[in-house]
Amino acid sequence: MAEFTWSYSSLKQYQNCPRQYHEIRVLKNYTVKESEAMIYGKEVHKALEEYVRDGVELAKNYQRFKSSVDALVNVPGKKLVEYEMALNYRKEPCDFKDPNRWVRGIADLVIIDGDYAFVVDYKTGSNRYPDPKQLRLMALMLFTHFPEIQKIKAGLLFVMKNSFLTEEYLRQDMDKSWKMFEVPLKRLENSYDNDTWTPNPTPLCGWCPVKNCEFHKEK
Repeated sequence: MAEFTWSYSSLKQYQNCPRQYHEIRVLKNYTVKESEAMIYGKEVHKALEEYVRDGVELAKNYQRFKSSVDALVNVPGKKLVEYEMALNYRKEPCDFKDPNRWVRGIADLVIIDGDYAFVVDYKTGSNRYPDPKQLRLMALMLFTHFPEIQKIKAGLLFVMKNSFLTEEYLRQDMDKSWKMFEVPLKRLENSYDNDTWTPNPTPLCGWCPVKNCEFHKEK
């Protein structure tokens, strides 16, 4: 059985196209060129990080996000900003940079109040097709890193739309939550074991950086 590390974004990339995942994350033949939207997203995340953690005033063009973030700042509890978490293969807490880590992720904002916690992920894109599975993984890692937490309210904050998609997770349901990742992780494991990385052609192939693929638009 192959050993590999993963994050929610890498698993999602694999599900979208195993060939792209292999070329970029395993062989490292290509890199993803940052789009204007990606650069903007990083800038917004940095500004919100500094605002929540250090009280740095938001720039004029980010002031429209203030009311949404202030609602989170006013929630009681200990606040952890850009909080790094990782688990080893035994699903035990480990250092974020541990070479033996199995999975890791970064929560934009965690608020812990006794046995209750909030975890929030900022999104600068559209809220048309929200993907809450990332929240489930963050909740699983939080439950593992903080044994006292029994219940988590998690949310995707779409700052451009001022909308908030929320979910709730209970410690007692952790096994059920882990099972939701079993099928894609097993597929990824099989790809490593068999060195099989089947391309998944979609209308987005024209924007893929993997130019040696037979489905790239320049072929």
